[in-house]
Amino acid sequence: MTGAQAARTLRSEWTKIRSVSSTGWTLSVAAVVTIGIGMLISALTRNEYDSMPIQERLALDPTFVSFAGMTLGQLAMIVFGVLVVTSEYSTGMIRVSLAAVPRRGTFLFGKTAVAGALALVVGMVTSFATFFLGQAMLGPYRAGLGDPGVLRAVVGGGLYLTLIAVFSMGVATMLRSPLLSLGILMPFFFLISNILAAVESTTKVARFLPDQAGSRIMQAMPRADDVPYGPWGGLGIMTLWVIAALAGGYALLRHRDAQ
Repeated sequence: MTGAQAARTLRSEWTKIRSVSSTGWTLSVAAVVTIGIGMLISALTRNEYDSMPIQERLALDPTFVSFAGMTLGQLAMIVFGVLVVTSEYSTGMIRVSLAAVPRRGTFLFGKTAVAGALALVVGMVTSFATFFLGQAMLGPYRAGLGDPGVLRAVVGGGLYLTLIAVFSMGVATMLRSPLLSLGILMPFFFLISNILAAVESTTKVARFLPDQAGSRIMQAMPRADDVPYGPWGGLGIMTLWVIAALAGGYALLRHRDAQ
């Protein structure tokens, strides 16, 4: 792949993303929901602080409290990642795209790079806005960006949202159907993962799921548990899931007809 070919592919993918209004809406929803819920939970935590048991006060992680909206915000990022891929299959434009860029690896790279960069920008803006507004709601119990682990957690929040979007792109590339992709990803992240984490017999398995591992990066204060990895280790596990999803998407995209 030459530099000119790569540039043309990236420009083409950027044009396609801009032309689909629903992708912009989903990114906006991701930001609004994450920030709004984070502010709400932070305000509630401030109001209830005096009535908390002493153990909860000592273990309070103000940074992680402000990220309470990430659970719902990530669902919008999932929708974004799925729509970026499956909109071409739904409209039949995938045939034109693959005719224009016959090298499947170049095609997938361009789409992932452009959508991933856009998700990274939105994710970082959302994460920093969520942190600062959430801490404002916490008032005297807030954390500062210079406190130990806080900057890492805030940057990690943006990386987490980005990886969620790219992981969804990989899954959608394998499945091609928006309904099937969302029908698997939404219940998995919103229900199944949390249920597995809550059940004692499956807790140790759930720790290695992408969202459970990746979310450790957003915790500024270390947890007193037996999880065998730290914040960056958890993000590394999530990154491996993303690489596996993209590899699976590429393998199937390479060996099947466009349809």
